[in-house]
Amino acid sequence: MDNDVSAGSAPSTSTSALGHLALGLTLLAFGLGHTGVISGVSAADAVTLALYVGGVALFVAGLMELRSGGALTGTAFAGLGAFWFTWGTAFGDHASAHAAGLFLALWALLALTLTLAATGAGALVQGAYGLLCVALILLAVAEFSGTSGIGKAGGWFAAVSGLVAWYAAASALAKWPTALPGRGAGTARRGATAATARQG
Repeated sequence: MDNDVSAGSAPSTSTSALGHLALGLTLLAFGLGHTGVISGVSAADAVTLALYVGGVALFVAGLMELRSGGALTGTAFAGLGAFWFTWGTAFGDHASAHAAGLFLALWALLALTLTLAATGAGALVQGAYGLLCVALILLAVAEFSGTSGIGKAGGWFAAVSGLVAWYAAASALAKWPTALPGRGAGTARRGATAATARQG
């Protein structure tokens, strides 16, 4: 029975890592395109990546996660896959500024939902969704107001969100650390040591 459980959990872990890699790479390209930090590269240049990696691959990863019982990651990957595919086909450079702003604001609600739902999924996953939410809000405001500075700030938030999502995937695959030692752990150890001393 234990073998069946472990065999079932491995594909879910690899699917989750694949999904976070697809999300991370797409967000990096999308975010850096908005920052203008690389000469001649804009967000519109990320359309192909958004369609096939952020859209198709991420959506398929979401369906696989849902099938294996991963409600949060399945919803996140399928929902964000739909976002990227729609953005790539209809909103890359083909919509009015206000339509694009509304589109981004509506999808910020999904990112907010994922952020709130990811409280038990770890700081990296929740952080990636939280940064994405901020990025989409800033980009929506930039579209409505026509302020390029806000759009660049949104691009940086998206790029950092992509890095966090990439690190979440890489840490799962390469067994990298996912948290730094905190003061709470040291306090718990000191408390246990004191209790042991009292018992002795």
